[in-house]
Parts: sequence; structure tokens; C-alpha cells
Amino acid sequence: MEATLDTLSTAEIIGKAKKYLIGNYTRYPVALVRGEGSNVWDAEGQRYLDFFPGWGCGILGHCPPRVVEAVREQVGTLIHVPNSWYTEPQAVLAEHLSLKSGWGGQCFFCNSGTEANEAAIKLARLNGKLKGKFKIITFTDSFHGRTMGSLSATAQPKYHQGVEPLVPGFVYAPFGDLEATTQLVDEQTCAIMLEPIQGEGGINLPPAGFLEGLRELCDRRGMVLIFDEVQTGMGRTGQWYAHHHWKVTPDIVTLAKAVAGGIALGGMIAKPEVAVNLKPGTHAATFGGNPVAAAAAVATIETIEDEGLLERATQVGERFRMRMEAVMAKTPLVTELRIRGAMIGVQLACEAAPIVAKCLEQKLLVNATHGTVLRLLPAINIADDQIDEGCELLADVLLNHAA
Repeated sequence: MEATLDTLSTAEIIGKAKKYLIGNYTRYPVALVRGEGSNVWDAEGQRYLDFFPGWGCGILGHCPPRVVEAVREQVGTLIHVPNSWYTEPQAVLAEHLSLKSGWGGQCFFCNSGTEANEAAIKLARLNGKLKGKFKIITFTDSFHGRTMGSLSATAQPKYHQGVEPLVPGFVYAPFGDLEATTQLVDEQTCAIMLEPIQGEGGINLPPAGFLEGLRELCDRRGMVLIFDEVQTGMGRTGQWYAHHHWKVTPDIVTLAKAVAGGIALGGMIAKPEVAVNLKPGTHAATFGGNPVAAAAAVATIETIEDEGLLERATQVGERFRMRMEAVMAKTPLVTELRIRGAMIGVQLACEAAPIVAKCLEQKLLVNATHGTVLRLLPAINIADDQIDEGCELLADVLLNHAA
């Protein structure tokens, strides 16, 4: 007899998954069944403290009340209609995102970050087509997604292996090197695309003047500047969009992950004079901006506004900095902290994966990226006592590992 939901043990869930799911993910031997805020529970009722909720999608933690209520109400009203019709949730969401950009962008909605970046790549080429331009410069240690266009934009060879040939037209510059970037521009270059703060590459912040220099270069050479804010957007860094920290205005911004509080939604915002080239028939996404996801995103934005969570994101980062600097003073394993709001990179002098595994044993969920970096993307409404609890667990793991 087939089991119903909420009746299976961890072992039973894992058994079914291994039998019926393709094994393209490395999974931990834990089956999560319930979440609330920064806590999750497994099938046996054990609690875990989550410093990486939803791979960065859980900007408000698990099951934020206002998002849950918005989804429940919308599901009972209108679940899905095609984008050949107008809907209120989508229109209201677009207004929120545009106004918060500060530069009056227009929105396109899809379902994920890689789809948002595909849309940006296509729009950049549509803008360059009349001038014979199609090349796009991206950067080392970047990550833009898994579909073929965004994968080709990702300048990490490990993600390319086995799926070549890539989409032509992408060239890679060293992140932070304005001179090298300038040298790569030619008469066929239509755009420069980058994450303002690199996520998968190890939480790398741009050097002083780099983003400003890219803006000037794009203006001078008639190119589009694209900021991939899939991981950095929606208040993660203490501003609605990370590029606000540098007061650099892009032509296109991409969003996903946190935008709908954990519901699948991606989006692109473009200046009207750039967006005009995405004409009917040039691009689409069947489920993009559907009423349920759009309602969830509006509720996410309203929660961040009403609870003052942009300021809270900054406070979260500073508390993590204080706690982790204390750890640095005790062990040579932590060599650098790279923090902007609730986007936290802990550079280690050892491989990070064993540290992640040891934290899991202590019921703390963290992430390893770029080999030797612990990546933390906590909810921006996480409580101080939860930060302290998790940092104590992490400190114990690091100190014991060093011993």
C-alpha cells in the first residue's frame, strides 16, 4: 500500500527517494518535514537550526506567517492563468520591485534564477542585434545558473564538464579587474554581466571602484550592464538590491531565490529603453509571475517593510561578525570573514565540507562553497539568541577540528 504524507520515517523517505528520484543531487541523510522561522524538524522530530534556509530562498525563514496566509488566500481565489491576461498580484508585485529599484525598471517574471538570467542574456543580445553585437563579458568564480545560456555565462569550468559545446559568445574576465575587462571589449560586445557580490564563488565583494568603472565602460562603449542579484537581492545585504550599496545603476537586474519567501519565482527588471526590445513573441514563461507566487512575493516585501528587516539584515551581519571574530582569535582555521548584511562567507584554511558534516551532527545547517568557504545565508529576521546558539555550535566544531 502506498504511504500518505506525514506517515513515513526518515529511512522510508530516503528509500523511496533513492528508488524513484534521479541521483543528480548529493543529499544529506536527513528528511525534513516541517519548518518554522530558522528551525526545521526531521521525520523523527529532531530540531535543526538553519543558517542556510532554502539555499538562500528563505529570506524570512521557513513558513513566514504573512506569506503562508497570502498563499492560502490566493490558492482559494485564483491559482493560475496565462500571461495573456492581467492579474492584480503580478501588477502590484511589478510596481513594488520597480519602485524599490529607484530607477523605474519594468519587470518580466519567470520561475527561477537561471531563467531570469536567460531572459537577461536574450534581452542584452536583442539590444545589441541592430549594432551587430552579441558577446557578453562575465567573470571568473561567477555562477549564473544551470541552463545552457546561463551555464555558458558561468566562468567555472567544473560546471561545464560533459555538456560542451557551450553557447558561443561569452568571454571571461578576472572578477575585480577593470583593466582586464576593458581589454576584452570589442565591437561585438553587447553586455557585461556579473553578481555585485559573488555567492557560489565564495562571497566575494567587488574592490573599490570596480562596479563604478564597469558602468562607465558600458556607457562609453554602448553596452548593457547586467547585475545578477539572484542571491543578493530582496534585502539580503541590508538594501533591497545589493547594487544600492555602490549607487551604481544597472540596465538589467535579475532576481529569484528570496523574492517570494520560498515560493518559486524569478524575475528580471530592465530600464524601459532596454525592456522595449522584449517584444511579444520574443520570450515567455508559462508559470512566470503566476498569482500564487506573485502574492507570496508581495507578502514577502510587505513583511520586510513593516518589520524593518533591511536594518535587521545589517544587524544580523554585524552580530555574526562579532561572534566569528572571536572564533578567529582562537583558531587559525578561520582566515577571513566576508560579510555584507546576512550574506556571510567564512574563509577556512581547510576544506569546508567536513566542517559542514560535523555541524550537521550538531543539528546546525550550513553550506560549503568554493572548496574552503563556509557560506551562511540566514533569515534576515533570525533572533539574536539563535545567532548565538549557532555560532557557539560552529565554534565548537571548528575548535575541535583544529585540535
